[in-house]
Amino acid sequence: MSGIITEAFNNKTTLIEQAKEEVKKTYMNDDRPWVIGYSGGKDSTVVVQLVFEALSEMPSDQLTKKVYVISSDTLVETPLIIQSINTTLRRIEEKAVELNLPIETHKVKPMVDQSFWVNIIGKGYPSPNQQFRWCTDRLKIDPANQFIKEKVNSFGEVIMVLGVREQESATRANVIKSHSVDGKVLMRHSTLSNAYVYAPIRKFDLDEVWNYLLSFESPWGDDNYELHRLYQESGSGECPLVVDKTVKESAGSCGNSRFGCWVCTVVNEDKALSGFIDSGHDWMKPLLDFRNWLASIRDDRTRRMKYRMNGQVYFMPMQIKNIDGTDYVIVPKKGSRKKDLIPLEKFDIIEKHEVKEYLSKNNIDLSSSDDPMVLIRDENENLCRFGLGAFTLEARKEILQYLLQVQKDLTHPFDEEYDLIKEDELKEIRKIWFSHGDFEDSLPQLFNSVFGYHLNWEKDERLIFDQDELHQLEMMCQEEGVDFKLIKKLLLIEKEYTGYKVRRGLMDQLSNALKQDYLHL
Repeated sequence: MSGIITEAFNNKTTLIEQAKEEVKKTYMNDDRPWVIGYSGGKDSTVVVQLVFEALSEMPSDQLTKKVYVISSDTLVETPLIIQSINTTLRRIEEKAVELNLPIETHKVKPMVDQSFWVNIIGKGYPSPNQQFRWCTDRLKIDPANQFIKEKVNSFGEVIMVLGVREQESATRANVIKSHSVDGKVLMRHSTLSNAYVYAPIRKFDLDEVWNYLLSFESPWGDDNYELHRLYQESGSGECPLVVDKTVKESAGSCGNSRFGCWVCTVVNEDKALSGFIDSGHDWMKPLLDFRNWLASIRDDRTRRMKYRMNGQVYFMPMQIKNIDGTDYVIVPKKGSRKKDLIPLEKFDIIEKHEVKEYLSKNNIDLSSSDDPMVLIRDENENLCRFGLGAFTLEARKEILQYLLQVQKDLTHPFDEEYDLIKEDELKEIRKIWFSHGDFEDSLPQLFNSVFGYHLNWEKDERLIFDQDELHQLEMMCQEEGVDFKLIKKLLLIEKEYTGYKVRRGLMDQLSNALKQDYLHL
């Protein structure tokens, strides 16, 4: 038995030594800096540790180029994980300085106007799902690529060092092979020019990853056994630092991963948060409740506008099925929404050219919670409902109020303050709401109603009406048969150009506002 154990240890040691020798050789092969993608998970931890140990064993005169360890903070990371990543990045840099290694750590974040909450609460984006997974590009790929592009501009070319493995999945293996060149260690980066990919553990299997982490201590003092325990608590899988738009699908969803966003709605059930709660982190239950609620309202027609963000109205053909002599409109299952059957007799049926008259007659506002029980017959004789657009402004206010209440009541174990939504995001949302017609400037009032105090809201010269003036303007619009939202939009456009001697583009913006589908149908 002892002979078998010794042989297994020798094989493991040989594998690691071979990997480190390849890292050293690849590092010294040219002067292109390295950028290591670190997610905090097992695979990326193995890569950083291998590179750290390899560089530690090299003579100082051979350490001629920088190694940047970057981690993506989507601003909605699972709280336990982002705290762990912050601690690890600090330890890596401190130990690198102590050993005089050319390693720097950086966190990359989305621009405030592209953050998760600004997109959902500000702009009204529906929460991501498998068909509309807008979050990966905005929160992960774009911030990481911006960092890489800055290094490309400075150094000409860079090498991305990633913890991807062929045995993760057949899809991942095919992607790696499609980017590889026979006999070459480096792979082509398919979307970033002058960037190459190096995967030092591409041939490792899962057992070899854990054997290394649990047999070789972290050089910067992390506890790899704690990492293993966290995996056991929250379920398998990790959310990689994705830097290539062509492979983001092979990266899979992060919703079942301990390294995913706590508010991930791409999956039907968030096993990561549930795993943490089941293992004793009860304080995270309000986060799970909020996440489940956000997923549940995604396809609620009363919370969605009935035209797209650009004003385009579209129609969704509905399936009609006869059951026991009664015709039903089928509402298919989608995400957490259950399949439903609505008797056809509950709907009004009109022709497409009758839509505007119908909306006017019934005083229906397509930007509000109004959801007319009407089917529109299109040119192909299909019966259609209005397609869904962004969350209504009322729904966005509802989401923000719930989120702020969770933040206020959250009893987290961290020493420093942990905010679910940042102050700069709130200020960006406020600007967007105003541009969408929230002339009442309701966000500061909403914040104050939850927390009982005001943030330092900047004063500006925006066009803000009091309630009486807005009511009077709305009444005038009704009397004249003019769309109230349109008038507010035109006022905003005019305000934007106030003070300019040359108002180039003004007429184009006014024209675009007047041509939006929902005004004309």
